[in-house]
Amino acid sequence: MSPSAQGHRPDLVMFDCDGVLVDSERLTVGVEARVLTELGWPMDAAEVVARWMGGTSAAQIADVAARLGPETAARFDDLTTAEVHAAFETDLVAVPGVADLVDHLHDAGVRTCVASSGSHERMALTLGLTGLRDRFDGRIFSATEVAHGKPAPDLFLHAAERMGTDPARCAVIEDSVHGVRAGVAAGMQVYGYAGGLSAPDALAAAGAVLFDEMIDLVAIFSHSSSSSA
Repeated sequence: MSPSAQGHRPDLVMFDCDGVLVDSERLTVGVEARVLTELGWPMDAAEVVARWMGGTSAAQIADVAARLGPETAARFDDLTTAEVHAAFETDLVAVPGVADLVDHLHDAGVRTCVASSGSHERMALTLGLTGLRDRFDGRIFSATEVAHGKPAPDLFLHAAERMGTDPARCAVIEDSVHGVRAGVAAGMQVYGYAGGLSAPDALAAAGAVLFDEMIDLVAIFSHSSSSSA
């Protein structure tokens, strides 16, 4: 896929964290599927992606509690958190090309921030381990700050307000259907990373402009800039 630029160059680019900045989803969904299966809810990684990727941990735990009971949901949370964090310490890397993309945007005068369903504690860990945290210092927003997480638009609208930017002048980079729907609902241009775990067709159907690699967005935003000049 070679998406063409759509509309004007954004004033603010919002990055999801898991799966967009850090390649954490691949380490997470297999663990969650295996633990859920062991606890009595048979599931594979693809179903974890379809049900929960891009949403909040609280929403996932609530679903597990409704199916297996609150005590089992708490055990699921404890087991997966410990195992996933251990995997992060040894195997977590940044998504290929994303550091160069962020640097390009900064050099071009386009502001950036993070708007993620993850907690601040989780993002401090993952962005710190991958060397990306300093690039977004003071501009990291979590769904824990708003009433409703993705696919509701609350988080993206909150981040736009905190950054003093009109939502119509914001672009969102997402890898999940929940995230794409949230960005569309917020009135923002959404770019869907087709190199992640979500089916590209599902991202497109939710309203995203697809791209294959982070480097593609350099050309897209550069073209948007020249087109709007």
